[in-house]
Amino acid sequence: MRTLRIATGLSALMFLLAHLPTSALARDYPAAPVKFITQLAAGSGTDPAMRIVIDELSKRWGQQAVLVNQPGAGGAVAARVVATAPPDGSTLFMAIASTFFALPELQPNLPFNVNDFVSVGFVGEVPLAIAVTPALPIKSLPELVTYSKEQSGGMNFAVPVRGGLTHLAIELWRSRAGPNLTNIYYPGSAQAMSDVISGRVPAIIDGLAGPIVKGQLNVLAITLKSRVAAYPDTPTLAETAPGFAATGWFAVVAPRGTPDAVVKQINEDLQAVLADNSVKERFAALNVLTRPMAPEALEAFIRSEQQLWRPIVKRISSEQQ
Repeated sequence: MRTLRIATGLSALMFLLAHLPTSALARDYPAAPVKFITQLAAGSGTDPAMRIVIDELSKRWGQQAVLVNQPGAGGAVAARVVATAPPDGSTLFMAIASTFFALPELQPNLPFNVNDFVSVGFVGEVPLAIAVTPALPIKSLPELVTYSKEQSGGMNFAVPVRGGLTHLAIELWRSRAGPNLTNIYYPGSAQAMSDVISGRVPAIIDGLAGPIVKGQLNVLAITLKSRVAAYPDTPTLAETAPGFAATGWFAVVAPRGTPDAVVKQINEDLQAVLADNSVKERFAALNVLTRPMAPEALEAFIRSEQQLWRPIVKRISSEQQ
């Protein structure tokens, strides 16, 4: 009988110990500095918005949280760092949209599966804009489509980053609205913008930021389903291509195996930061929109984005072979 009681007691103790680490880790999280890995180069794209969120999380946690820029191989370098990191919440991935639909198709031999990441929380999204050089006498998207069809060989169109979301958005628009475009690819936005401002290339698609919002280019449309409050007179692309929507979004994901309690804690802290008025104001200045998402909602959102964009990525990939 005494042996049975001892065995029963040990079993209960083992059960408690097995379940203690997750709850304790969540309660004390984070107990050490946290690294957020991103594939973006410092200062580019949504990097500034990422830093706002991470700085605020650092204050909230009382632990240092840092953004580590690891560009390269279309995001594969950054993704691999996180995929192979300990699943304890100390290393997280501030991933951009193309990680989940372009990377697997363009690099099919990745040593990890992007679907293995654990969804944590949505951070923000930046609408794209179609804009033209002021030297071009075009005032609307239908005029642009008509003009493109009048050009022998198609209208040159600046596309920052081949295979990126801007490239995919243009291909989706081409399939729905039929503009006759010749894509001119750039390694990033800076040179592409410079060429469009100078008139070397007549039009561009890029994030709603920089020269586009400073009035150096004429904005014809924004890639949201509804108009942006800050630009009430600028039409959406959906107004001429029904149902069209494309944003450059970014979210936090974690290595597979990260405890649910830790994921929930990070999500709650992230949503608290994003609800702060000062963060909202700074996001608005960067034209970054946000919306609260539980981990399960983010998971569903990523799946829907994959279904939308992967066919476009596959077509682009096959045309380049």
